[in-house]
Amino acid sequence: MLATSLARRSVVGTTSKTLRTLSTWSAVPAGPPDPILGVTEAFKADQDPRKINLGVGAYRDEHGKPYVLTSVKKAEEVLTASKPDKEYLPIPGLPEFTKLAAKLAYGAESVPLQQNAVAVTQSISGTGALRIGGAFLARHYPHAKIIYLPVPSWGNHTPIFRDSGLEVRGYRYFDKKTVGLDFEGLKADLKAAPEQSIVLLHACAHNPTGVDPTKQQWAEISDIVKERKLFPFFDMAYQGFASGSTDRDAFAVRHFVEQGHQIALAQSFAKNMGLYGERVGAFSLTTSDAAEKARVDSQLKIIIRPMYSNPPLHGARIASTILGNKELYSEWESEVKGMADRIISMREKLYNTLTHDLKTPGEWGHIKSQIGMFSFTGLTQPQTKALAEKAHIYMTADGRISMAGLNGGNIEHFAESVSAAVKGNL
Repeated sequence: MLATSLARRSVVGTTSKTLRTLSTWSAVPAGPPDPILGVTEAFKADQDPRKINLGVGAYRDEHGKPYVLTSVKKAEEVLTASKPDKEYLPIPGLPEFTKLAAKLAYGAESVPLQQNAVAVTQSISGTGALRIGGAFLARHYPHAKIIYLPVPSWGNHTPIFRDSGLEVRGYRYFDKKTVGLDFEGLKADLKAAPEQSIVLLHACAHNPTGVDPTKQQWAEISDIVKERKLFPFFDMAYQGFASGSTDRDAFAVRHFVEQGHQIALAQSFAKNMGLYGERVGAFSLTTSDAAEKARVDSQLKIIIRPMYSNPPLHGARIASTILGNKELYSEWESEVKGMADRIISMREKLYNTLTHDLKTPGEWGHIKSQIGMFSFTGLTQPQTKALAEKAHIYMTADGRISMAGLNGGNIEHFAESVSAAVKGNL
C-alpha cells in the first residue's frame, strides 16, 4: 500500500514537473528593467529622511508633492455642475478639445487652420500621439520609412517608432564637452540624411538634455530640412512649461509651418496641465487642403479603431474647458508660468551654490542655459552611483535630473553632495 502511494506521488510529481517544463511561456526571456522606474524603486526603498528622487519626469511643488493646478480643479467643478454623461467619444476624440489643442499649437492665425487643412485626432497623451503618427507614416508616407532621432532622445522614442515599422537612425545633438548643443554635428547629419527621410524634432524643452536650439538655429534647421526634402515630425510635450509662454515654446512648430513645411505634431497635456494620469494628447498633420485633410482623417480613424477604439473622455473635457474659457485659460497660463519660473529659480540657485558658494570644479553654466524640466548635469556614472549610495540622491545613470524634484528644503543637500562627488570627497 505504501509502495503504491509513493509510486502515485512519484508519477504526479513527475507529471507536474513535466508540465512546468513544457509551459508555453518557458522560453520568454526577462526584459531589462526600466531605467526610470528602477530609480523610483530604489528611492522608495531608501529609509533615509534626506533622500531625493530626481528621476521622475513629473512636476513637484516647493514641498516635493504632486501639484494639481487650481485651473484644473475649477474646470472639474464646472464639469460636475454640468452633469455630463459617460458615453463613448468618437474615434478622433472630443471635437472641442482637438480644435482647441490645434489652435494652441499652431496659433489662431495659422494658415492651415484657417483653411481647414489640419487633420487632428485626440490621443492617449504624447506617447499615444507618437504611436499614431509612427503607424500613419509607416503605412502612408510615400518615401523612405526612415526616421532620424536626436542623440540622445527620450528613451521611449526608439521603441515607439521601431514598433511602428520605421527604421530608426540618429543625428548628433548633444555635445558632452560643452554640455550644450552640437549644432555643427546636427546640421552635418541632417544634410547627409537621405532625401525624404523623416526627422524627429523636440519643439521645446528637449528631453533629456534641456538643450534647445535658438530661434536663429531653428531657422537654419528649417532651411536644411527644406533643402533635403526631409519630413519634420515635432514632439511638443512641454508647451508653456519650458519658458512659461505657450507662444514662445511653439516657435519652432509655427516657424516651420510658416515656411511652407508640411509637418506632423504630437502634443501632450500631461506636463503643462498636470494631467499625467488623464492621458490627454493630440496628433495632427498639416495637409494641402480640406479634401486632403478629410482623406487623412479617414485613415487616422482606420489606424486608431483596432488600436484602442476611442480615447478617454474626462481629461479631454478638463483640457477643453480650460482652453475654451477665457478666465480659466488666463489662470492656467499664469500657473504654467509659475511652474516654469520655479524651475528656473532652482536652476539659478543650484548654479550659484555650486559655482560661488562651494567652488565646485568645472563649468556649470549649462545648469542655467538649459531649459525645461530636465538637466544633463555632466555627472559621470560613478558619481551618480556614489550620490545614490552615500548621499541618498537618485537620478538616471547618465546624470540627467528632473529640476522639478529640487526645492528650498533639499537643494543645499543636493548641491553639497554633487560638489563632494565632483571633488572626490563623497
